[in-house]
Amino acid sequence: MDRIRLNASEWMDFRSGEKKCFLLTNGLGGYCSLTVMGNAARNDQALLMGALKAPTVREHLISNVWETLEVDGEETELFSQEFVNRTQNVEGFRFLEGFEMGSLPVWFYRVKGIEIEKTIGMVQGENTVLVRYRVRSGKKGSFSVRPVMRFAAKGEQLQEGQDFAVDRKCIASNGVILSYGTNGELQMEKERIWRDLFFEQDARDGRDGIGSAVVNHRIRFEMTGDGREQVFFVVYSLADDVDKWDEERIALWIEEEEKRQEMIAEKSGISDPVGKRLAVSASQYITERASTGGKSIMAGFPYFADWGRDTMISLPGCTLAIGEYEECKSILRTFMAYTKEGLMPNLFPEGDALPMYNTVDAALLFLDVVYEYYLETGDVEFVREAFPVMEDIVFWYQKGTDFHIKMDSDGLIMAGGGLEQVTWMDVRIDKELPTPRHGKPVEINAYWYNGLRILEELAPFVGKDGSAYGKLAEQVKKSFLEKFWMEEEGYLKDVLNGTYEEKQFRCNQVFVLALPFQMVSQKQGQRILQEVKEKLYTTAGLRSLEMEDPAFHPWIGGSQPERDRAYHQGTVWGFPLGAYFRAVLNYFPKEGKQEVRRGLDRLASWMQEGCLFHLAEIYDGAAPVMSKGCYA
Repeated sequence: MDRIRLNASEWMDFRSGEKKCFLLTNGLGGYCSLTVMGNAARNDQALLMGALKAPTVREHLISNVWETLEVDGEETELFSQEFVNRTQNVEGFRFLEGFEMGSLPVWFYRVKGIEIEKTIGMVQGENTVLVRYRVRSGKKGSFSVRPVMRFAAKGEQLQEGQDFAVDRKCIASNGVILSYGTNGELQMEKERIWRDLFFEQDARDGRDGIGSAVVNHRIRFEMTGDGREQVFFVVYSLADDVDKWDEERIALWIEEEEKRQEMIAEKSGISDPVGKRLAVSASQYITERASTGGKSIMAGFPYFADWGRDTMISLPGCTLAIGEYEECKSILRTFMAYTKEGLMPNLFPEGDALPMYNTVDAALLFLDVVYEYYLETGDVEFVREAFPVMEDIVFWYQKGTDFHIKMDSDGLIMAGGGLEQVTWMDVRIDKELPTPRHGKPVEINAYWYNGLRILEELAPFVGKDGSAYGKLAEQVKKSFLEKFWMEEEGYLKDVLNGTYEEKQFRCNQVFVLALPFQMVSQKQGQRILQEVKEKLYTTAGLRSLEMEDPAFHPWIGGSQPERDRAYHQGTVWGFPLGAYFRAVLNYFPKEGKQEVRRGLDRLASWMQEGCLFHLAEIYDGAAPVMSKGCYA
């Protein structure tokens, strides 16, 4: 598979070196993510963000490891970190010659002729992270590693008076016991508490840019100085079997991890090298969910959880496109089990909490995913299993269910009322709705029509007549074209509600053109796509609002309310590109493939910005120049 190789020109200073990062995940919601120069540029970046309960009860355990080389009585720091008082900054990246990201991240340091190669790995299905150093030195000396510890819930800081107990097998704090294994020697030190760590990427985005950590011990390794390679390692784990790790076991695991990722790429059936890499990246979002006993999909790292709408949007790409059919069924079954009055959860329960159902699109997108699964696999048995739930969804959307979701007399679906925000443009600031879409949203009614056609087609598999669904679909199509299509403008209304927002030119209409069953004509679709290409398309994603609109925000940043007001008011989003490319293929069957190929080629360059091999959530609306928001 592709690998990215970087040299010291990428980290001439903190600002340049913090622009790129890597991500490793463990299939439990836990992750490891730092910058390419090895430091943390955000509070939520960590060497080990463990999942105490998959996937969202997470603990920030080890922020980083502070490496020090001692030769001839002189210490050299390889660790890098910024502090609020910039004169305290530790700049070990000055000795970093190269960084490589393939299956795992690898750093290459050189200090006075001493070569140090560092590799980090994260074990699938475990809250285990390993750090291996391969050292070649012609001088005697020592190499030491200090864990930079937090032991606080994700998003929180050290508690006042928080104790850290350390022995030769584990670290305990805040009710969590973390085991560790190493071939080095434990040395206790005077405790240092840092409450002035500076995280520039958070500060840039308007988040809290100050963090905390504790250092109270080191793992020390002796360098023989005979020029031969020595291997030093430390493994941190919430499992209690760290004694199994040794030099040979770690080397074997690294080989197995490379093969595992290669198998994911091969299983996808994709020949394009960028596509293969995206297949591996997509697999990183599939996670266990302890509260349901099934699988789920994380919406993003490092900030997001597994949400119903995001899961249904990403499910075809994160499972079907890479050949993970059983994973797809597991996730669909999880949602089927939690269907309530036609709605599917947007947020799953944790502990004694109940699911939250505040989404109008998750259930309708579920119908589409079942259909796409059927088209991909021909699995009629699963269609029969899912069909009662699919019928239940349609029944309740017709009858009416929570959040003012109900079919109107014209066959169209209306949703939302009061302070409810139930489409993906769901920001609410106290009692302010920056993007109110109460009424009949354009994409929701496209999903509705698509779902009715799907039930019409699949009904015979369960011995039923689907003609009633087809008849209702005809009514929906007639009403949709009469009320959404604007002939003079050449595009669709965004929402039917009689307000100023009704005719705003937004990216939601591309979803109408990307579904298996279409309502607009070839000519109408081509006119829409021409407008979208001119006003919304960028190589990184689609603008959520055209630039000429008075409500357009050219950039996103600042305080939380400022970010929220810009979130769907022109900010570029990556995920609608999938719908855009599908729409181009649907409505430009001859020349569309070339346009999509060009778009994918340009999109690939964004996989080398921000989080390597991943695409970001959002970018500035005026001109995407760097990733914003959730970087993976």
